[in-house]
Amino acid sequence: MQTQSYVDRRHRLQAYFDRTASETWARLTSDAPVSRIRATVRAGRAEMRATILSWLPDDLSGLTLLDAGCGTGALSAEAARRGARVTAIDVAESLVAVARERLPADVDPAFVTFRTGDMLDEALGRFDYVVAMDSLIHYRPSDMAGALAALCSRTDRAVIATFAPRTPALSLMHATGKLFPRADRSPAIVPVSETTLARLVGGEPDAAGWRTGRTRRVSRGFYTSQALELVPA
Repeated sequence: MQTQSYVDRRHRLQAYFDRTASETWARLTSDAPVSRIRATVRAGRAEMRATILSWLPDDLSGLTLLDAGCGTGALSAEAARRGARVTAIDVAESLVAVARERLPADVDPAFVTFRTGDMLDEALGRFDYVVAMDSLIHYRPSDMAGALAALCSRTDRAVIATFAPRTPALSLMHATGKLFPRADRSPAIVPVSETTLARLVGGEPDAAGWRTGRTRRVSRGFYTSQALELVPA
């Protein structure tokens, strides 16, 4: 069951990306020149995406994957290239449009279904794998845990998600980030410790029978994020 705080934050994220930051994120996720600060974010996201992909099988033929918060679609494209049937969903219609336009020519469009909406929509069905890269980092820890548990309940093999680890350096960067023009700021990232997140997910009924697996932190300048794998016990 979605909490009101989850729904409110989802609406804020949709408004931010669709009304304010769609061009910024389209540029950030392209090869276009960006500032040194944004270059570190671009590099960090590329490293994180590579990490997540390394945790997935090289051959995904016949398997299904939900890219929960697909953004401009780079991970979706690579999963489809490996043979997965991908459902790529994001709250921001503007980002989904970019993802659709950027689908590489060597990826069969029939392998990727683009959707705009809520990653927790049960109508999306069941999946072998779910990936949520940097799409839950803006939610309260309790809402993040509830979302992960809900995704686990519809997943057969693994859920891989990222969170913003609670570190002094990250807290300082967030404070510094407030100096940037308001239009450049997304809704606040909510740091959480790995221990706290694991405890919260473990307390969710929908995550019964699941455990934490691999984890890896990526830190590149103004980008700090940590991948966490959830697998059936």
